[in-house]
Amino acid sequence: MALRDKQATNASLRTACERTLAAGEQQERLIAALLTLARGERGLDAFEPFDLGAVAAGALAAVRDEAEARGVRVTADLGDAPALGDSRLAEQLAANLADNAIRYNVAGGEVEISTGDRDGRAFLAVSNTGPVIPPDQLGRLFQPFQRLDPGRAALGAGRDGAGAGRDGAGAGRGGLGLGLAIVSAIAAAHGAELRAVTRAAGGLAVEVVFPPVPTGAGCRAEERAAALV
Repeated sequence: MALRDKQATNASLRTACERTLAAGEQQERLIAALLTLARGERGLDAFEPFDLGAVAAGALAAVRDEAEARGVRVTADLGDAPALGDSRLAEQLAANLADNAIRYNVAGGEVEISTGDRDGRAFLAVSNTGPVIPPDQLGRLFQPFQRLDPGRAALGAGRDGAGAGRDGAGAGRGGLGLGLAIVSAIAAAHGAELRAVTRAAGGLAVEVVFPPVPTGAGCRAEERAAALV
């Protein structure tokens, strides 16, 4: 279309190219997010031991700069949390929850992230301040491409794909409305319980509780310590 414009200038052609590149990047993010969603919904071929605390630490490190840029204070209490499954998908789950909690917050808001072992089950809990979410709309946030009203646009978008170099690289920047749907799919693939509640003052509290690890299936706690350095 730009080339058919006989009055096109260098500036207008550059603008057209930038728009085309942006559209292409958006499509790549969407494809990556859909692939991650499909992978989670397909289930796992094998369950390997990992430390959910180490996974959460890596995911948190990737979003700290954005938290600072948005003026959101993040506090973390990442205890040992032995689990079984796919550590990369688990990191995707943690990254989506952390990114969603940071990006859909309020100025000067807070995010709390914790991991640990409760009755032999690893858990990841993420809560944040933010806009008030009607309780009857909570389920929509975990469905693909579902949005709330414009005042709460894309609350469920999150990081639709993983961080750089992993499945769905950087997909969350487009706000595709798949982030929490991916969280739900990954939790289901691990047989984990996904619990979410709205907060009366605004924001969301989400907890993912993994199944117990059978006796003898170890988990390298030193990985979590290394990730926190």
